[in-house]
Amino acid sequence: RVNKIKTWFFQCQWFELYDFIEYLAQLKDTFVREADFTRLCNGVLEKELSGYRLIGSQITPITDENELNEITEAINKSQETKLSGIHSHITSALSLLSDRKAPDYRNSIKESISAVEALCRMISGDDKATLGDALQAIEKKIKIHGALKKGYSAIYGYTSDEDGIRHAMTEQPNIEFEDAKYMLVSCCAFVNYLLAKAARAGIKL
Repeated sequence: RVNKIKTWFFQCQWFELYDFIEYLAQLKDTFVREADFTRLCNGVLEKELSGYRLIGSQITPITDENELNEITEAINKSQETKLSGIHSHITSALSLLSDRKAPDYRNSIKESISAVEALCRMISGDDKATLGDALQAIEKKIKIHGALKKGYSAIYGYTSDEDGIRHAMTEQPNIEFEDAKYMLVSCCAFVNYLLAKAARAGIKL
């Protein structure tokens, strides 16, 4: 069986190899710890100058170490049961961004922002709040610098408003990889930031 896999490995198409890595990553701890498997794979991908890296069980066209760390941290932290909705949004955004056959940048952006929106609603205690309203409510519980809050509001917009930034951005005719990657990384960074702030403030999620 090993010889058959080895033969196939050196004859397969490049994208089939990445599919195979994703399949192995989904086995989780069957033959090697997930963290070790990810580290080993990314070490080889970096050595071979690949334009892809493994995050969780997804091969993604993101290679910057800081960006990878932010996404990985957000995925790992949101694996807790109560944060499963946030985890689902982040992993969906990553999957849509990384689809090698038909990447969907528009919906990747929507999923990224939805992860932030879901967390803000949890912290604010209002599961029906718009992102803008939730950010206002969060300020009463978590100390966020005024300039930062203003920046976040400007980036993420009031999601219930048809003229909001999410609507405007996702309605652009030519959304590209860079747009979706920026939103994924920045949203993951904001999720990590809010989780750390909530923990410091003693807020249990």
